[in-house]
Amino acid sequence: MAHSSSLALRDPGEWLGDWHPLAEQLGSADGLIALGSLTRRLELPAVHDERSLRSFLRRYHATILLGLELPSIRRARLHAAAHQFRELVAFDLWLANDSRLRGFGEASRRVGQTQLQKLRPLRDARLVQKYLRAVEGGRAHGWHTLVYGVTLEVYSLPLRQGLLGYAHQTTRGFIYAAARMLRLSERRCREIFEEQCAGLPQKVEVMFPEKVSV
Repeated sequence: MAHSSSLALRDPGEWLGDWHPLAEQLGSADGLIALGSLTRRLELPAVHDERSLRSFLRRYHATILLGLELPSIRRARLHAAAHQFRELVAFDLWLANDSRLRGFGEASRRVGQTQLQKLRPLRDARLVQKYLRAVEGGRAHGWHTLVYGVTLEVYSLPLRQGLLGYAHQTTRGFIYAAARMLRLSERRCREIFEEQCAGLPQKVEVMFPEKVSV
C-alpha cells in the first residue's frame, strides 16, 4: 500500500499517462485561488501551516473527494459503458446545483473541457462526440470528474485504479500548491501525502464493494 502511494506521488501520470485531473491546475496561480476558495467553502481557516493543510485535506477527502468526486467518476463511467448519453448529460446538469462544486466549479469546467477536447480525434467513440457537442453547444458543462469517468471507459482502464489514481493526483496537487506558500521540502510533502492517502484503498473498497475492475 505504501509502495502504491509512493509510486503515485513520484509519477502523477502513472495511472493515465499525461491526464492529470486538476493536478496541473492546482499547481498554478488559479490553483492557489481554488485552494483558498475551498477552505472557505469547507468553513476552514486559510491554509497557513502544516496543521491547517492536514485539516483541509481531511475535510476535502471526507466532503468532496469521497462524497462527490469519486461517486461522480464512477457514475460517469457506468453511463459511458452503457452508452447512456442522455443520462450522462442529465447528471452533468444536476451537478451544477451541487453547492460543493462552487469552490472550484470554474476550474472543474476548464480542466474537463480541455481534456474532452483531447478526445475529439476518437471519432468512433460516439458518446464522446455527442458529449463534446453538447458541451460546445452549452447544453452540458463538461465537469472534470465526468470527463475522467468517460475517459476510463474509453480506454478500458480499471475503475478502482482510476479512482485511487485520481485521489492521489488531486491530493498531490493540493499539497504541492500549498508547499510553495509553506516552504515544505520534498520529503515533507511526501510524508504528508503518505499520511493522508494511507487509508484511501480501504475507503474506496467500502464505497464500491462490488467488483469494479471493468
